[in-house]
Amino acid sequence: MQKKQILLTNDDGIRSPGLWAAAEALSTLGYVTVVAPREQSSGTGRSLPTSSDGIIEQEMLTVHGQQWPVYAVGGTPAQAVLHGLLEIMPTLPDLVVSGINYGENVATGITVSGTVGAALEAASHFIPALAVSLETDKEHHLSYSLDVDFSTAAHFTAEVAARLLKQGLPPGVDLLKLDVPSNATSATPLVWTRLSRQRYFHPVRPDRKNWLERGYIGYEMKVDLALEQSDSDIFVLLGKRQVSLTPLTLDFTSSIPRTELDKFLSQECVKE
Repeated sequence: MQKKQILLTNDDGIRSPGLWAAAEALSTLGYVTVVAPREQSSGTGRSLPTSSDGIIEQEMLTVHGQQWPVYAVGGTPAQAVLHGLLEIMPTLPDLVVSGINYGENVATGITVSGTVGAALEAASHFIPALAVSLETDKEHHLSYSLDVDFSTAAHFTAEVAARLLKQGLPPGVDLLKLDVPSNATSATPLVWTRLSRQRYFHPVRPDRKNWLERGYIGYEMKVDLALEQSDSDIFVLLGKRQVSLTPLTLDFTSSIPRTELDKFLSQECVKE
């Protein structure tokens, strides 16, 4: 039987320990082709900037004694997926996995996430996709810290990936988002969730004396769990400390009834 083909990427960069934890776990399910950004690319969403150079460098990395041919791309995670599909892999993969990310990707902030953005790009090509993130302290978000243990997140990555390879996506679902609590074990429940409507990552004003200085818009994480529904990704991850699996779709169309939309157009609009 021909081995399943898996394209693996991330937004933390080609040398991220989270990427390699996923590679090892997925290698038990099929042949893993690693195509990831050359540099740290968090917060790039599904962007395809024309400023990216698109240079592809093939390298050999040794991970736990195993040699891996990998491809470092000068571009965003979404662009890494495209280069993988268009130039590197001889056939389309059976599955695209993005992660494992340093830090959770929940609520309305997922459109900012390069981890989710890469999976969205794969989904737009009708390829089953999985975006995986591990809850970590903020200090680790842009790091390659070896203090972060990805083993449990890798376990759930392989579990969900195996189901996708065998069963495909549930009807009406374009991709899955997996968020693992920092204290999870292999026995932690895996449950379906929905996106929270709260903001989780709040922007912080740049600390500078004038606008001619470099200014980085920072962020802080805060949320009111009392306002959360019991099945939201935030509440399941932070409140219940369970593994969150969120079905997503590329269809951003609101589910509001047509009658309500008709009211919007039928009422007279008086210009002031």
